[in-house]
Amino acid sequence: MESGSTIMDPICLVENQNNQLTVNPKALKILDQISQPVVVVAIAGLYRTGKSFLMNRLAGQNHGFRLGSTVRSETKGIWMWCVPHPSKESHTLVLLDTEGLGDVEKGDSRNDSWIFALAVLLSSIFVYNSMNTINHQALEQLHYVTELTELIRTTSSASSDEVQHSAEFVSFFPDFVWAVRDFMLELELDGYPITEDEYLENALKLIPGKNPKIRNSNMPRECIRKFFPKRKCFVFDRPTSDKKLLLHIEEVPDNQLDENFQKQSKNFCSYIFTHAKSKTLREGITVTGGRLGTLVVAYIDAINSGGVPCLENAVITLAERENSAAVQKAADHYSEQMAQRLRLPTDTLQELLEVHAACEMEAIAIFLGHSFKDDKQTFQKKLVDIMEKKKDVFMIQNEEASVKYCQAELKKLSESLMKSISGGTFFVPGGHSLYLEARSKFEQDYKLVPRKGVKANEVFQSFLQSQAGVEEAILKADKALTDGDKAMAVECAKKHAAEREQQLLREKLNEEEQKMAAQERSFKENMTQLEEKVDRERENLLREQEAMLKHKLKMQEELLTEGFKKEVEELNKEIDQLKEDIEMTKNNTSIKISEVLDMASMALVAVLPVRRLETTFKSLCHILVK
Repeated sequence: MESGSTIMDPICLVENQNNQLTVNPKALKILDQISQPVVVVAIAGLYRTGKSFLMNRLAGQNHGFRLGSTVRSETKGIWMWCVPHPSKESHTLVLLDTEGLGDVEKGDSRNDSWIFALAVLLSSIFVYNSMNTINHQALEQLHYVTELTELIRTTSSASSDEVQHSAEFVSFFPDFVWAVRDFMLELELDGYPITEDEYLENALKLIPGKNPKIRNSNMPRECIRKFFPKRKCFVFDRPTSDKKLLLHIEEVPDNQLDENFQKQSKNFCSYIFTHAKSKTLREGITVTGGRLGTLVVAYIDAINSGGVPCLENAVITLAERENSAAVQKAADHYSEQMAQRLRLPTDTLQELLEVHAACEMEAIAIFLGHSFKDDKQTFQKKLVDIMEKKKDVFMIQNEEASVKYCQAELKKLSESLMKSISGGTFFVPGGHSLYLEARSKFEQDYKLVPRKGVKANEVFQSFLQSQAGVEEAILKADKALTDGDKAMAVECAKKHAAEREQQLLREKLNEEEQKMAAQERSFKENMTQLEEKVDRERENLLREQEAMLKHKLKMQEELLTEGFKKEVEELNKEIDQLKEDIEMTKNNTSIKISEVLDMASMALVAVLPVRRLETTFKSLCHILVK
């Protein structure tokens, strides 16, 4: 389902058996195959209110999620349907149909609360489905929203209380849509027509008064207004007035459905497709299918262990998995690109190091693009270590390819010289001079061979050393030379051999300098890309905080207008704290980035062997001076 091009059948994601929630491994496998960002639409509401029918319409199908025609709740747990997104390219639409709330056959009402909380946590747009009208009873039935403060934590910190946690819900909660089914009223208020959204906002206005009943009645209103800044309402006529058709509504073609219902459901679907955003976590972390599966498991594990789902813990769990995968993805890209771009042997070491630098830069970008919460740079350090080892392997392969190629070329070029030596051509008076002439031509021919690689001189030097005994024998046999001439020739040969050794040392010294420069480039590239990422994350956090502040200031204005001074005072504390947080994010930017980079610097220096190279470099310099 990589491209989201195939349509699967709905499958149970979270099973609810004997009041025990479990995750379906088959559903996780499907999610794991979706590497695209997901737009998650979850629906919740009382049982037997047509939730599944509405979700099937989002999938563009009449059949899919099972519908029921009796008083028994049909959907159990949370069912999932993954379909290609109809308007967002390279996105998958994940529909979550939840078990009906308030089913009389359930033994534990707490189960409903968990189902509701999971639907909120997993979705990017949350649809609450109810019947007839938004009145006092409808809001009382939505008491689950008031329990979210007890069922969800933002951080694992034991010092923070429910109020602190709930103040931050707005930063990661989904958009809220209230779908009112079988709506029979006129959309009017005080004799004036109103929109569906105005109808919802009017219903969410707090009731004046301080007695316990009014306070309890206001709690769902307060929570919806506080937790869900973006709200939308849709009202639906009954799909058909024919009761027989209603019993098998999935079989009814669209042209037999009520015209108003057709128009309303079309508007609903259009809004969801256009406005439902990709699922993200705090600080802009994009959720893919695989990541969604990890979150489901983390939340269900927390519930089953007797705790509550904690966003911070879930993100840490997700980061461990995703960062490991990001390391592998980046390392694989590095290996593949190095293998494709390198033509061994390279003419110079610098050529290999430049290819390495380009591939490394791409790999770092891939890693940083897929990783998050790698606060101690543990995974980035692991990637750098892997790439260093892979680079060393490529360098060894490059050297081996150069040796093999040079030896083969030397064998071909030296055939004539070897024949002359074995045929005694040079073992005559004046033979040494003839030998030097022939060897000089052989050397020139070897120099003209292209792309011999990094071991060209070393292999040639080794070849000449193997011929030292031959030259000595030819020199001894040359009767045209005096003893003085021979002594001079020996000294000359020694001098040339020493010069060649010095040349090899200079080449090694140059190679070490190039390696050190490559290590420094690698270090700077890692730090530059990391600094850019830290800066992006800070900007995401600042945007998130400013959006929260905007929402709370709007709430403050509404409460003041409605005359709820006490509620405004409590909200003011949250606003003041948020303003402090925003100032800290703005003012501590350079300090925070500096701390992260210092930590990263220490981690990367431990991996990049610059000091070892410096030691080798100094040793070679010392030998050259001698």
